[in-house]
Amino acid sequence: MDELTLLRAVRNDANPADAEALDRGRARLLAHITASSPGKAPAPAEDRRRRIIRRVRWFGGGSLVAGGVAAALVVGNVTGFAGLRGGADLAAADVLHTAASTAIATSDPVVGTGQYLEVATHSAVATSTGAGTYLASQDGQLYVPADTGSTWVWVREPEAVVKTFGAGSEQAAAQTPKTKGEYLRADSGRFYGAPAAVSPASMQGLPRDSAALLRHIYTVTEGQGGSRDGEALVWIADILRSGIVPADLRAALFTAAAAIPGVELTDEQANLDGHSGVAIGRTESDGTRQELIIDPTTGLMVGERSVVTGKAATALRVPNGTAIEWTTVTTSVVDSAPEGGAR
Repeated sequence: MDELTLLRAVRNDANPADAEALDRGRARLLAHITASSPGKAPAPAEDRRRRIIRRVRWFGGGSLVAGGVAAALVVGNVTGFAGLRGGADLAAADVLHTAASTAIATSDPVVGTGQYLEVATHSAVATSTGAGTYLASQDGQLYVPADTGSTWVWVREPEAVVKTFGAGSEQAAAQTPKTKGEYLRADSGRFYGAPAAVSPASMQGLPRDSAALLRHIYTVTEGQGGSRDGEALVWIADILRSGIVPADLRAALFTAAAAIPGVELTDEQANLDGHSGVAIGRTESDGTRQELIIDPTTGLMVGERSVVTGKAATALRVPNGTAIEWTTVTTSVVDSAPEGGAR
């Protein structure tokens, strides 16, 4: 069954077209897709066509989807399969949809009575002064009890310089005070007297429908960040970085990210502090790029980073392509949390 036959299943008043017309339509569509991905080697035409059709099927259903594919192939007028504003590029969407499917099929760790979910983060963040910019570590271990209303434990490691960028940067690192670390305990994760930024309770009310979730994200981040779409991806990275997101919500977050315009595949073999995965990111007009590092085989975000290029790198006096903030996340179930610590 060719695309025109599928189109007739939706509208029976379509004028007949011969195979040559269909070929011309296909060629125009594939040329558009190739042109929208500069610097990437074109995939074989049939492979590109399969990926296009698979993407459209995810965004809709039934004969309407088939008709949409046929119309696009015949007319060659592509406006974006995620709506008029478009969405992630096809390669990024493939990775995100695969990760979402895997997350749904993967069981979350089971934390038994008296046990804890240990969320270990290894991270670095940039500090900039008049002298220069340097990166300092912000590592920690968070212990979330099976009964999330009881006492959480948070060990924050002492800050340490992990990277400098020349003499000015080294001077800034030497002159800036560093945090000495903390050992904290708090019921329900209310550290510093405030509710946990990400908690089981806060996630319970989030939509699992990806379209509704993305609308929610746009609403709660309105007016923040460099752009509406960029801040939406930052919000997704922030909640995934917590390490306590359940599988159904992870899947919805990945799928929502696939509907954000400008999201693209930035690195097929990303390495972040020894953790490997596929990098999905979005670049702002100033050259700042938020990235998620995803392992599609497990449905987990292994880390996230903020990379600066162009004007953003120049402003911070760091090399083009520097990661000025990054975090890796690993989780495990443990039988106890460290004793002591301040409430």
